[in-house]
Amino acid sequence: MMDKFKNAFREEADELLVQLEGLLLELETNPADVDVLNATFRAVHTIKGSAGMFGFERISRFVHDFESLLDECRVGRLQADSSVVGLFLRARDIVKEMLAEDDDSAPFSAEGLEIIGAFKQLVDKHRAAAPVQTGSAPAPGANESAVSAAGSSAPGGSPVPVGAALIGGSAPNQPPRPVSHGNATQESYRLMLKPAAGIFFTGTRVFKLLAELASLGELQAFPRLREIPDLEDINPEFCYVAWDLILVTAQGLNAIKDVFIFVEGSVELKIEKIANPDEGTPGETKKLGEILVERGLVQLTDLGDALKSQRRLGDVLIQNRLVSQAELDAALAEQAHVRKSQEKTSENSASIRVASEKLDLLVDLVGEMVTLQARLAQTSSEVADAGLSAISEQLERLVSQLRDNAMSIRMLPIGSTFNKFKRVVRDLSAELGKDVDLLTEGAETELDKTVIERLNDPLVHIIRNALDHGLERPEVRQAAGKAVRGSLTLRAEQSGAHVIISVSDDGNGLDVDAIQAKALERGLIGPGENLTEEEAFMLVFRPGFSTAKNVSSVSGRGVGMDVVKREIDSLGGAVSIVSRRGQGSTIFLKIPLTLAIIEGLLVRISQEYYVLPLAPVEACVELDSQAAGSNEGRLMQYRGDLLPYVDLREFFSVPGEAPLVRQVVVVNSQNERIGLVVDTVIGDHQTVIKPLGRMLRGVEGLSGATILGNGTVALIIDHGRIALKVRTGALRGRL
Repeated sequence: MMDKFKNAFREEADELLVQLEGLLLELETNPADVDVLNATFRAVHTIKGSAGMFGFERISRFVHDFESLLDECRVGRLQADSSVVGLFLRARDIVKEMLAEDDDSAPFSAEGLEIIGAFKQLVDKHRAAAPVQTGSAPAPGANESAVSAAGSSAPGGSPVPVGAALIGGSAPNQPPRPVSHGNATQESYRLMLKPAAGIFFTGTRVFKLLAELASLGELQAFPRLREIPDLEDINPEFCYVAWDLILVTAQGLNAIKDVFIFVEGSVELKIEKIANPDEGTPGETKKLGEILVERGLVQLTDLGDALKSQRRLGDVLIQNRLVSQAELDAALAEQAHVRKSQEKTSENSASIRVASEKLDLLVDLVGEMVTLQARLAQTSSEVADAGLSAISEQLERLVSQLRDNAMSIRMLPIGSTFNKFKRVVRDLSAELGKDVDLLTEGAETELDKTVIERLNDPLVHIIRNALDHGLERPEVRQAAGKAVRGSLTLRAEQSGAHVIISVSDDGNGLDVDAIQAKALERGLIGPGENLTEEEAFMLVFRPGFSTAKNVSSVSGRGVGMDVVKREIDSLGGAVSIVSRRGQGSTIFLKIPLTLAIIEGLLVRISQEYYVLPLAPVEACVELDSQAAGSNEGRLMQYRGDLLPYVDLREFFSVPGEAPLVRQVVVVNSQNERIGLVVDTVIGDHQTVIKPLGRMLRGVEGLSGATILGNGTVALIIDHGRIALKVRTGALRGRL
C-alpha cells in the first residue's frame, strides 16, 4: 500500500518539478514579480512536505535548504538574479535525480553537497548583512500589489478613505473601504491617469490617489516620464508624470470613480474594462500591437510598418520613438496579466488524474469495437434484414462518437512540450555566448500523447541546430544592424487532420552555395548539377551532412538533422524548410493528429487488401493497362502534368494477372504528387492501426496493419516512404 502512495507522490512531484522549472525561468526574467516568487515557494514547500510524509527524507532535507533560500528572496534580503536562479535550477535537477532513485538512504552526491553548501552560505550571508525589507515581498494573501504600486498606505496599514488625497482632511472622515475577497467576481481595469500640471496647487497628493486605488484590490502602476523637461526647465511645483495602471478589483467601476470624485477637474482619467479570459476565445491572448492601438499610443499605419521588420515589435517602436519604455512595459504587463488570468481559469477547471496505460487500454478497446462494428455492418448487408441494418447504423453512430471521445481524451496541448525547451534554450544560449528569447505560439494546439512523446527528440535537434548554426553572437548581430537579442519562435497550428509545427529563428539563414559545395565534396551531387533552393535545403537532412567548420559540443558532426527526418517520416509526417539569407530560417513539421485510428482508403490488389491514409489522397483515376505497358517511363497525364506512378502489384510482388483497367490513387507527399496503381478502389474505411509483426516489420512501404469487418488482415501502405524512394531515384530501375 505504501508503494502505491509513493508512486502517487512521484507523479505529483514530477508535475511540480516541471512547473517549478517554468516558474524559475520566469523569475529570472522578472525577479521582482511577487506572484511568481510566491508560486515558486509554494511548489518547493509542497515537495518538501509531501517528501517527508511519504518517507523521502533525503529529498525533504535537501529541499529544506532550497526553501530557506527562496524565503530570503521573498522577504527581500536576496534578489533572484541569474546566478541565484541558476543555483535553483541545478537544485531542481538534483531533486529530479533523487526522485528517480530507489534507495533513499544513499548519501548526497558531490554536486548535491556543493549546492547545499552554497544555499547555507547565501542564507547566512544575507541574514547577517541586512534586516528584512518591509513590504518588498509580502507573504501570500497580503495585498502585494498595493504595496508595490503605491509604496505607502494610511497609518496603521488601513486603506486610505475616499478623499484622503486632499491636504487638511477636507474630505469627510469615512471608514476604510473593505477589500473584497472570497467568491466575489474580480474584474480587471485599465486606467490612464494624467494629473494637471498645477494639481499640487489644489493641495492634492497624487500618491495618495494611487494608494487608495491599491486598497481596492491588486494594482500595477507604470509611470509615463516622457513629458519631464530638462533639469533647467523643471518647475518643482508642477506635476509632469502620468500613469498607466492595471487594477483587479471586485468593487466595481463606481468605486474606482469615487477615488477621483474630488479631483475631477484636475486630472485626465480614462477607465476601460479588460475582457476576462472566458469572454474571449479560449487560449487566445491579445497581441502587443492590439493593446498599444487600444491605448491610443500607436496608429495602425505605424504598427503595420513596424510589423514588416524582422525584429521584435517593441524594439522597433522604441527605436522609432513611437512609444516609451514605460508605455511598452505597461502594455506588456497587461498582456501578461490576461495570460495569467487565462492560466488560472484553466487550472480551476475540474479534472482527474488517469494513468496513461488506462488511456491506451481504452483506445485499444475502442479499436476492437470499431472492428466489431465493421463486421456487424458487413453481416447486416449480407443478411439484408431491415431491423439488423437499423441496429448496425445506430451502433455505427455510437461507436464513431465513442472513438472521437476516446481519442480526444488522449489529446494533450503541445504547450507542455514547448515549455520544456525554455530550459534548453537558456542553458545552451549561455554555453554558446548568445542572447536568445524563446517565443511560443499556439501552445493550446492538441496532439495525441504518443505523437507528442515522439516529437521531443526532433525538436531538440532542430532547436540546438538553430542556436548553434542559425543565430549569431550579439556582436555579429549588432554589426549587421539587428537587435542584439535573437529570437527563436515555436509555433503550432492545426490544419485538417494534421498539426503544423514550425521552428523559426531570425539568424543567418541557410547558405545555398555552402550547402551545394559540401554536397559536391561528399559526392551527394555531381559536378555542374544545379539544385533548386528547396532541394538544396533538404540536403541538410542527409546522414552525416554538416556545413559547420568546427566541431563543438553542440553540433558540427553531422548528427541530428537526419534523426529529425527519420523520426518525422516514421510518424507519417513531412519536413520542409524556408530560409532567407541574413533574415533567418523556418523548419516546418507536418504531423498527423493521431497514430491510433485514422480514416483510410481501402483498396485491393489481386485478393489482398491494403489501406492508404485518406488525408493525403487527392484523387482516384483510371489507368489503361495497354497504355501503361507502352509507357517505359511510368508517367501518365494528370491534370495537364506528367505524373510518376508506382505499380504496387510489382512493388509488393503480388502474384496473379492484372486486370485490363486499373485504378491510380493520386497522393500528395511533401507537396509532390505520385500515383499508386491498384486493381480496385473499394472506399473509405475507419482504420485501427496495429503494429506489424517481426516478419513484416522490415518490409519497405508498409507502416502497419488493420483488421477488416470480415476478419481479413489489410496492410497499411506507407506512401511517404514509397514517394521518397521515387524522389531519390531508388525506384528508377523498376519504373
